[in-house]
Order: sequence, then structure tokens, then C-alpha cells
Amino acid sequence: METINSKLISWASILDAKTLEQALATSTLPFIYPHLALMPDAHLGKGATVGSVIPTLRAIIPAAVGVDIGCGMIAVRTQYSVKDLPKDRKRLREDIERAIPLSAGHNNRSVQHTAEPRLAELRKRAAQAGFNPAQYVAKWELQLGSLGSGNHFIEVSVDETDAVWLFLHSGSRGVGNKIAQHHIGVAQQVTRKRGTRLPDPDLAYLEEGTSEFARYIKELRWAQHFALLNREEMMDRVITQFGHWVGGNVKERERINCHHNFTQQETHYGKSVWVSRKGAIRAEHGDPGLIPGSMGTASYVVEGLGNAVSLNSSPHGAGREYSRTAARKTFSLAELKTAMQGIEFRVTEAFIDEIPAAYKPIDVVMRDAADLVRVRHKLRQLINVKGD
Repeated sequence: METINSKLISWASILDAKTLEQALATSTLPFIYPHLALMPDAHLGKGATVGSVIPTLRAIIPAAVGVDIGCGMIAVRTQYSVKDLPKDRKRLREDIERAIPLSAGHNNRSVQHTAEPRLAELRKRAAQAGFNPAQYVAKWELQLGSLGSGNHFIEVSVDETDAVWLFLHSGSRGVGNKIAQHHIGVAQQVTRKRGTRLPDPDLAYLEEGTSEFARYIKELRWAQHFALLNREEMMDRVITQFGHWVGGNVKERERINCHHNFTQQETHYGKSVWVSRKGAIRAEHGDPGLIPGSMGTASYVVEGLGNAVSLNSSPHGAGREYSRTAARKTFSLAELKTAMQGIEFRVTEAFIDEIPAAYKPIDVVMRDAADLVRVRHKLRQLINVKGD
């Protein structure tokens, strides 16, 4: 941990100048209280830094929540051991790819029956919030149960005891993105009318007590719940395919589902604040959490230590060192194949920008986070599924 100044505290031992500059700019906003906490995986983001915890008094910066509202992780520990698994791992990867759309959902042709109860819940919540998600995405229902691309993934992994875990990363899909983009735009309009000068237009904020703020919170909470249910829906499908593959039912020993792009009200340093975790998970004492590495590296099942200075938070992953464009210019498909040796994955140039070398070393991130979380399990990948 390093105190940069009274408004910025960092846990990142690997931190480039532009990311630090961005975090410093955010920390100067007058409603930050008590300070911005920069996680070990911090890297440059839209407006606010990815891997930052931003507590605000009576205001929220929509871009500080992130454009994939509610993005996060889910993992299930099964009763199976690695010795119980069939040798043909490609078959399971392809079965999962058929069961779960790897796009944002626009290729879905119909809603699977397993999704109907969750969609009914989301329709009810939207009605209670007073909005129609179709105003953002006409066929938003088809996006429930879809993975997306980029750093979203589905994995079959094993821990240090050889217990098999099912693990995936996704969020609120296109509908959540549209909601986020809309409210970032509204915040910018309001900020211009207010005449407020900001270090970055994407740091535009909404003030508590206004109609714009109230609408954002209602739609934000809906999108966060969509993301949680989206992960639940996909995990249920993964479990089904995994069960077919191993020839038996899956008994869930444990299930963890946590956001890492979200906002909620919490009390810190004696005041009620809105805590926006953009690429960070809540790590109150005893909180279960999931911290994935990059494609081909280790992931971690953790337990929060309740570090008050970090605002009870921890990193959400490895954090990029190369932008997607820079990674594509720097690395090759051959290097990706080498990095993924021994792991079943779909070989394609579309994944070059996800090569482990484009990210911070996850072991360094976890070492930086030693006073934020306790490691319960370290996972190694057997099968990796991604969307391009």
C-alpha cells in the first residue's frame, strides 16, 4: 500500500504514468470521500480507472461504474476430481459453445425455457423501476444467457486438491451497455448546464436528489441484477453440459457470484457514501470472492479481510498492461498457442489481444493484495471458452 496523497491510496506495484494521472484526476473531485483506492490491477479506463474504488458523497459518476454494469464472476465447485474427467476435452468445449451464445446475444433465435423464470423476474423489476428495457435494446430478452467477447470467458479448472470448478466471467451484455452509455450522456448534459469544469468529460456526475440521479439508480440496479442472473443462467447451462460430458449429475459444493463493476451505498469513515467499484470486488471480512487471471493463467477463490483503508475492496483480475490494439501489434498466434499449452481452447487470431502477456502477472497482483484478501483456492485451467 502506498499513500500517493490524502485523496489517493494505491496497492499497485505495477502502475504506468497515464493510469496514475487518470486516478489522480478523479481523486480531485470535491465529492470524493474519504479517498480513492487504487487496486493492484489498475489500468487506464473510460473516464475513471479500471481497478479503482471511488466513494462519493451525494453523487455518482456513471463512467466510474463502467459501461458493462454488473460485470462479474461466478464459480461452482463440483464433487468431481480431475481423475474423473474424460480425456476428450474438446467435446465439452464445443458443447458449451453450442449451448451458450458467444456474442452479445443478437444471434439468439429464441429464449431457452430455462431463462423464462429469470426473464419474468427482470420484467417485473423493470416495471417496478418504471422503465422498459426495450427502449435500449428491442430484443433484450435474447441477451440473457449470452457470454459476449473480449475478456469474458467460461472455464473448467481444478484447484490445489484437484477438485473441479466451473468458472465464468460476464455482465449485463448489450442492454447494460446501452443503459450505461445513455446515463453517461445525461450526466455530461447536466454537467454542461451546471457549468462545472472537469478534468475529463467522462467524469461527469449526477447529483443525489435530482430526477436524473433517481432514474439512473433504478436502471443501474436493474442492470446489475440482469448481470447476476445472466451469469446464473449461463452457469446452469455449463453444469448441464458438464454433467452430460462426465456422465453424471453435478452436486454443487459451493457457488459464488460477485459483481466487479457496480455501485452501492455503504458507510465508510463515519459517512454514508456511494461506492463505485470499477474493476474491483467487495472484500468485507469473510466475503467470498473470485479473482481471475488472464487467459491461460491461474485464478483465485478468495475471502475478504475487511481492509478499511481499501474501503473493503480487492482487485478483480490481472489488469491490462497492453491495450488491445498494442497487444495485436506485439504478439502472435504462435505465442498464444505456446502460452495456452495443455489447455483446451479454440485456436483463433481473434484471441491474440487476450494473450496472458498483455496482462499484469496475476501472482504480482495477488501479492499486492495480501492485506485485502486471503486465498482459499488457486485454480489452473483445463478448458477455456471465449467469444470473438
